[in-house]
Amino acid sequence: MKNDTQPHTHTHGLWEASAPPAPSTTALRQGLVVDVAIVGAGFTGLSSALHLAQGGASVAVLEAEEMGFGGSGRNVGLVNAGMWVMPSELPGALGPVHGTRLLNLLGDAPTLVFDLIQRHGIECEAVRKGTLHCAVGTSGLRDIAERCRQWKTHGAPVTLLGAADTRAKVGTSAYTGALLDLRAGTIQPLAYVHGLATAALKAGAKLYSNSPVSAIADQGTSWLIRTAAGHTVQAKWIIVATNAYTGPQGVWSALRSELVHLPYFNMATPVLGKELQATILPERQGAWDTPDVLSSFRFDQAGRLVFGSVGALRGMGATIHRDWGRRALAKLFPQLKGIDFEHTWYGSIGMTPNALPRFHRLARNTVSFSGYNGRGIAPGTTFGRELARLVMGEIGEADLPLPVSEVAPVSFGAVREAYYEVGAQVAHFAGARLG
Repeated sequence: MKNDTQPHTHTHGLWEASAPPAPSTTALRQGLVVDVAIVGAGFTGLSSALHLAQGGASVAVLEAEEMGFGGSGRNVGLVNAGMWVMPSELPGALGPVHGTRLLNLLGDAPTLVFDLIQRHGIECEAVRKGTLHCAVGTSGLRDIAERCRQWKTHGAPVTLLGAADTRAKVGTSAYTGALLDLRAGTIQPLAYVHGLATAALKAGAKLYSNSPVSAIADQGTSWLIRTAAGHTVQAKWIIVATNAYTGPQGVWSALRSELVHLPYFNMATPVLGKELQATILPERQGAWDTPDVLSSFRFDQAGRLVFGSVGALRGMGATIHRDWGRRALAKLFPQLKGIDFEHTWYGSIGMTPNALPRFHRLARNTVSFSGYNGRGIAPGTTFGRELARLVMGEIGEADLPLPVSEVAPVSFGAVREAYYEVGAQVAHFAGARLG
């Protein structure tokens, strides 16, 4: 993944250790003239690049770090349908046209991800056996039951499981039920990013790492994008695909101001023995639960259990969250008592006030989707394709799944971020204590 010798141990952890290498890229060292410049090489940017290049457009992707450096290379790897909000809330939040369109588009989004993986031969540990949204207590069960009811009205292949069936699929009696969604699955997210990058290159896109954008200038019929090293790209269109990793002092820093960063960490056990593996998620669904400070867990291909929750692995949090992880795992799965973690890493989720993504027209022929609220893989891939269709003239702005919105900074964003980080430490310091 990197051009230097220092691994991203605390940011990409297991994913960097186990992903196939990224395609070889370098910093931009020349002037280019292309149809489209894409800033950011994660799910959205690389999906846009792939679909644009396949459509015959000339494309240059500028990434400030490495392919998948942001949230795309750090997350849990659950490929889910929809967003966090209930399906029925979308028409009310976005209007009947955009709400219904977004619901349908994101309901089908996992299919696009798995189709791209198959079509391009991407080696990313893809498993499409569904995901389990596990209910904690009666309130959690009510939540997933209503979510199941709403998805069923749209014909989604979802099933509400009782406590006994949940215990059989998860391997613990901690949950009162679970929502099984067969549209979904799991991937190795950084490997998927590398695969998208390889496919985009093969289609004709140009990819540049370590090329942060420092300035732009509107030349009337095109944009001139300048990197920090002084090299330029001239393009008719700009797609900004930086999301939660938008630079706070950069050209599009306003995008950072409208997102509240929610820290999220993952920890992976050593490879478990076959008999032990068979007692936990035997069908290999990915899972997460209903509390606000949620937990997520899934296996990787080798048999490591990847366990995550809200929080940042820095300062006191590094010890607090790791200790909590050991206690929580032992409480869920007593057979894992005493097992430590082989890899730990964390990143940031870009949250919006209404838990829905945003589409922005930042300037003439300059567009952006952001604010995935922890659902980056399927929406990012799908939104990237939709941006490509917009740029190529296949659809207009009125056909997009989200209306155009102004960038609106979040009030007291820094305070909220500190609250999330400290609050997660407090919850985990006291949580999952064993008797």
